[in-house]
Amino acid sequence: MSDHGHDHGSGHTQRHEHGSGSHGGHSHGVSAGADRRWLAIALTLITAFMAVEVVVGVLAGSLALISDAAHMLTDAASIVLSLIAMRLAARPARGGFTYGLKRAEILSAQANGLTLLLLGAWLAYESVRRLIHPPAVEGGLMLVTALVGIAVNVAATWCISQANRSSLNVEGAYQHILNDLFAFVGTAVAALVIVLTGFTRADPIATLMVVALMAKAGYGLLRESGRIFLEAAPANVDPDALGDRLVSLPAVVEVHDLHVWQITSGQAALSAHVLVEPAGDCHAVRRDLEELLRHGYGITHTTLQVDHASEQVLQVTLPGDRKLLDDPGHCEDAHGPVHRDEPHEH
Repeated sequence: MSDHGHDHGSGHTQRHEHGSGSHGGHSHGVSAGADRRWLAIALTLITAFMAVEVVVGVLAGSLALISDAAHMLTDAASIVLSLIAMRLAARPARGGFTYGLKRAEILSAQANGLTLLLLGAWLAYESVRRLIHPPAVEGGLMLVTALVGIAVNVAATWCISQANRSSLNVEGAYQHILNDLFAFVGTAVAALVIVLTGFTRADPIATLMVVALMAKAGYGLLRESGRIFLEAAPANVDPDALGDRLVSLPAVVEVHDLHVWQITSGQAALSAHVLVEPAGDCHAVRRDLEELLRHGYGITHTTLQVDHASEQVLQVTLPGDRKLLDDPGHCEDAHGPVHRDEPHEH
């Protein structure tokens, strides 16, 4: 076990070096200050136009304009979230918050997603009511406002595209505004239909299109943030397949207590208990496993307990014999499947 103790310590040293390297690798030449500046410009454009659009939407009697304004409110919230997340991510972990405050963005994502769904439900109700009893709508005013909205969203989208989109926070804000741009295009088409034909039901129909976009975005936010709160594996990682890949490395006999979860969006962590052949090099195996996880799965935050397997573990066991209590290399209560380089149950 002295080998393991030395190996475990060196693993932490190695992982700290990986961590410092990974933070630097996300900049892509765009500074955090530049990111905040571009996001602040986009936020100013969206907030100013949103206030004007609410007033015009009420005057024109257009539910589509009001729904677009509601969607822009979520755009503004997503940008504010990105700005806050940038500042929180820069704070070092301290005290009881051993991961820092990185999950604050997940709390905001839950609130943002729930707001989208509730707002969408109200707009859907109003749309159906207006389809049954369509009120008068000022198509000309609606069309002009929608066209201005398209221009504002194009400008805001361009601003955010200048920021570092390798950041998931920035990419999320970008996708929000891009969806809003599509919504404004639909509103402009509906306004043109009203101007040319007088078919006022085009307004609530366009609103229902916006509601569909809001429901899709809201559900996506709740689903992804919920997975992180429940500490599920990242959506693109199959833990069983990952365990099988790890145990296929030379000298690795068994992998159990394998856990992979997300600290926050785009930042995965992994821990596992690894048993290697009695003559195997625990240090070399740990380095190989970390290289595989880093380059194959993008997981750089790892905690690997590496031990030598006893002769008992090397013996063929019957299906279901997942632990040997008299073997010190095994955990008394293993969590999840035990991966060995042989057919096994998942």
